[in-house]
Amino acid sequence: MIIDPDTKHPPPPTHSSSSLLIDVTDPSESFATGPSSSSSFHPNSSAPPPPFVESAADKALNAELAREDVFVPLGGEEPPPEFTPYEAEFFLSGAAKDVVSHDPHLNEDGEALYRFLLSRARDPPKLTVSLDGTHSERRYRTVTSRDAQGRTHRREESYEETVTDFAFAIDLTQHVVPDSVVHWSVPDEEPAYRGRMYEEVDGVFAVASTGAPIRLEVDAEEGRQAKGARRQAVRQEVKSAKAWRASRWQRGLPPWVGPGSVERVAGHASTAEANVMKSSRTLREWADEYCASDKWLKEFTYEKVVYGWNLGALEAAITAAVKSTYYDGDFTVKFNLTQSKIHVRPNSQFARLLSQTWFKVILWCLLIYPFIWLYKRFSTHGGGRWEVCGGAYALKRWQPLEEDPSAPPPPFSEANGVVSHGAVSGHARLQGMKEGEWFQMWEGTIKRGVTGRLKARSVLMNPEGPTPEASMLDGYRA
Repeated sequence: MIIDPDTKHPPPPTHSSSSLLIDVTDPSESFATGPSSSSSFHPNSSAPPPPFVESAADKALNAELAREDVFVPLGGEEPPPEFTPYEAEFFLSGAAKDVVSHDPHLNEDGEALYRFLLSRARDPPKLTVSLDGTHSERRYRTVTSRDAQGRTHRREESYEETVTDFAFAIDLTQHVVPDSVVHWSVPDEEPAYRGRMYEEVDGVFAVASTGAPIRLEVDAEEGRQAKGARRQAVRQEVKSAKAWRASRWQRGLPPWVGPGSVERVAGHASTAEANVMKSSRTLREWADEYCASDKWLKEFTYEKVVYGWNLGALEAAITAAVKSTYYDGDFTVKFNLTQSKIHVRPNSQFARLLSQTWFKVILWCLLIYPFIWLYKRFSTHGGGRWEVCGGAYALKRWQPLEEDPSAPPPPFSEANGVVSHGAVSGHARLQGMKEGEWFQMWEGTIKRGVTGRLKARSVLMNPEGPTPEASMLDGYRA
């Protein structure tokens, strides 16, 4: 309704306080731009429609709809439902409890596979250290036999029996720095499974003729210039890379560190200053390549690793602690990493059966599995493995701090955790626990477990503390 200000109108009727009263007296707030006789807009008119201007009626209507006692009919006024992320199906396989998924969407959409890997990578792997001690005993038993004449004979024979003295494990996962996962990829020059059943390298890289380890970091720049020239890795490259991975795990180095860059990461520099994506392809591009493959028995593996502690030195310290108890039996100290892999496999019924251990055992007993392996190895549409990326979780790392020119320099000691670290530019703060601090906290518990012949089914979470009686002694320090 449009009201002409030149026309006199009778006074509006009186309404209650709850009624809606609209009185437009300003002609500029109406849709009309000219006299009232031509204020109506005709569709066939060549003049453009007037611009929209919120009128007083609109303001009053909005105010009325904001009231609590106004009923709004169901329809397009309701907000759309919240976005629900796609939840892919998976299960835990084997004693290591690795994640295995045959979800069809993960084999077709690279973005879905990428998001699935990121979501499952939030949980760190389970790291424990197990100590097992055994000794052999010679025992005797009486054996009864009957000859052809029916006579009974008894004789004694000896046999060796292995006796378990102690067996317990200590949890180390609780010491992983929270939210420290770093997604990394294998360098182009390092042998890895990149879509085939044998290890390959991206680019042309030289092999050391002297038999020394391959120069992964030195040859990287030359190899990246030949991107796309993927070739099968030679035996010397595979052997050297395998030896370096074992050494890197023992020394607690991050998985993106190559032999030529050890000096640059002395002390485990912050991941903020490290180039962890060593591959010329991103994690998303590897996921797209896997989904685009038409191989029937393909597999994408995401590996979780833990770094930060010198596990070789820690193993030597634990070994020395066990020997200090005068234990003369055979014992082993082993670091176990479980729940460390994410496998994505095709959605076929046969691929699902191959993920079951019992089915593989039957195929091996029937001598069928060797033919399946040959098909995966040599057929164009057979098998393919992608093992080029993963997540790294820190037990200890240095986090750089923002420099404040007005702040005083940090002390020379590491009492407050802030030091001038050579591996990072400027000052850094230590996150996590050092392996020496952990061993000092657990050394007494380890020794008592050995001497007390501890056999624990569950993983030990906390070390034994001092007794209340000892804490009451004057001068006793825990």
